Amino acid sequence: MTSLPGPGIPATSPGETTLGDHVLGQLRRLGATVGLSEADTELYGQVLTDSLAGAAHRPLSLPPASPTFLSDDRSPVEFSLASASDAAPALRVLVEPGWAHSDTVESGRAGLAAIRAMGARWGFATDRLDALADLFFPAAPQGPLALWYALDLRAGGVPGVKVYLNPSASGPESAARTVREALRRLGYGEAFEQLPPAAGYPFLALDLGAWASPRVKVYVRHPSMSADDACALSRTSGATAADIRYFFHAAAGSLTPSERGGDDTPRLVRRPALTCHSFTEGDSAPSGFTLHIPVRDYVRDDEEALARATALLTRAGLDPTVLNRSLRALTRRTLADGVGLIAYLALVYERNRPPRLTAYLSSEAYRVRPPQEQYPRGGWKPAQRTRSVLDLGHQAVGHVSPHTAQKEVTWSPTASRS
Repeated sequence: MTSLPGPGIPATSPGETTLGDHVLGQLRRLGATVGLSEADTELYGQVLTDSLAGAAHRPLSLPPASPTFLSDDRSPVEFSLASASDAAPALRVLVEPGWAHSDTVESGRAGLAAIRAMGARWGFATDRLDALADLFFPAAPQGPLALWYALDLRAGGVPGVKVYLNPSASGPESAARTVREALRRLGYGEAFEQLPPAAGYPFLALDLGAWASPRVKVYVRHPSMSADDACALSRTSGATAADIRYFFHAAAGSLTPSERGGDDTPRLVRRPALTCHSFTEGDSAPSGFTLHIPVRDYVRDDEEALARATALLTRAGLDPTVLNRSLRALTRRTLADGVGLIAYLALVYERNRPPRLTAYLSSEAYRVRPPQEQYPRGGWKPAQRTRSVLDLGHQAVGHVSPHTAQKEVTWSPTASRS
């Protein structure tokens, strides 16, 4: 059943575009781009709009309903496209179901209700999530994030479901204790000691539903990261230093002199990099590692961001045309007229899988960020090519994948997920 406008949600005038209209149109076009059937796309679109409840009917002529940091323009929806040599490009969608609730308690309740409705629809249990409720949904939660979910949109109408939770719900000072206790309850008593030093823990994520090897993922924030710092975080991941170093410089570009440390080392001094460390059942060490670079803060415009993503995909032997078509499915604007459509680029390792490259794509329902003029047009060139796992394509399937260091949330307009 399609949700109707709820209390406080204005009715739209005839012909007025709503949030639901906007994101459903994007989802339909993206689904066609990656080869999802119309039936599957419509099902996933219905679940998305139902989870947003009355907020899906909110006119885009009104400002965003809450100061969510899920996206820079406060849209509660973000898409991503994951590319690897062993599979067709995979489309995901990230959603904040309680976006219209200014009260974090109510936002959390709305989020839990959405996940339980998905469990009933697709036949999965929520017991692992329920076991953490007191940690992540306290009586007086802090921060704007209560719960996000992501759908891995698969053929057949049954997605993979991920839930993102806020370790700082009881205060940033409690985040590390919350992560440690959550890992213990989930059966990973030694996992916390395997995480790298962190400036904070913005998210803990759970796989629910149809996953061959469900994971728990811990995100870590790394201010002022250099390429050397990034290489040091992949301890047991199977990632090579050459891969990480190339990815870091290709995604971050030629950092300006002001974006260097006291030792003149190029560092990400604007929005910080994030890493993600995943654990699967029976593992004491991480089974996956992801490095997230917030490309939108280190590039002039989306034309340049696409050039960087294209260079990375091409180096890995992957077809960049699907990403190009996906951007056209999201917006009609010229890529040089804004920045942030490509929000993050991520290098992903998982055990017994080839490396994966993921581009996180903004919905831009409310605003387009203007180009950043401090970065000259055409000033970026790919780093020198170095043969590595990323050059081997399908031959890399047997490599052992890494564990992730994740991102932390500081509650400010410039702290965005991914």
